[in-house]
Amino acid sequence: MKRVLEKPPLKWAGGKRWLVPFLEPLWQPYSNKRLVEPFCGGLAVTLGLMPEKALLNDINPCLINFFAWLRRGLYINITMENDEELYYRHRSRFNQLLEESKENSRETAELFYYLNRTGYNGLCRFNRKGKFNVPFGKYRNINYRHNFYPYRSILAGWKFICGDFEKMAIKKDDFIYADPPYDVEFQQYTGGGFPWGDQVRLAQWLAAHPGPVATSNQGTDRIINLYLELGFNIKFIDGPRKISCTGNRTPAKEILAFKEPSEG
Repeated sequence: MKRVLEKPPLKWAGGKRWLVPFLEPLWQPYSNKRLVEPFCGGLAVTLGLMPEKALLNDINPCLINFFAWLRRGLYINITMENDEELYYRHRSRFNQLLEESKENSRETAELFYYLNRTGYNGLCRFNRKGKFNVPFGKYRNINYRHNFYPYRSILAGWKFICGDFEKMAIKKDDFIYADPPYDVEFQQYTGGGFPWGDQVRLAQWLAAHPGPVATSNQGTDRIINLYLELGFNIKFIDGPRKISCTGNRTPAKEILAFKEPSEG
């Protein structure tokens, strides 16, 4: 029975919903396999491909906690309004829960959703003290969702974990799709959290996987050379430029690198 497709539940900067039509032809021959995402983000790709089984990882514990509660059929009970005073009150409560090591609570998941929908540009940003510091957004109207029960059956076969990608328990025939933070020289948006050494470490880890692998990234010269040298096939794509400090909306040069399963 075909499962009902649901939209990604969160706004997520750099989401790859637009890339799903390019990934589908690569995924279809292996659609009976488990899909693995080391950087699952807002679930745009996973919900677009709709695998029966998936292993989904992200370094953000608040994001993974939200998905864990989504998997249980989350219903949000907190007050949700597009109101600046309420936003900062909820943001303070969210940070209080993090300080109290309650990042896995249901209330934390509810507040995370509200902050994501109401905050500026749907950003998820924490300061050096670990406090969520995204300011109030500038939306006229926001459609909040309270009942996430339909996601329960979709996510039933999906496992969510939080940590470094190299610590994931990968099976030999898994289909891996990796969407790491983009390789950019200007580090303001990444905060230096995924430097060049991590890009190389990821590429080598993906190349060593015996199963099928796809990965997307900014089409910098060094990224292109890195994946070509590791034996990947590369497709060049004009990606949408969603966030720009200059207001530039011209297509960004991106790549989709793919590696077939190794024999034996």
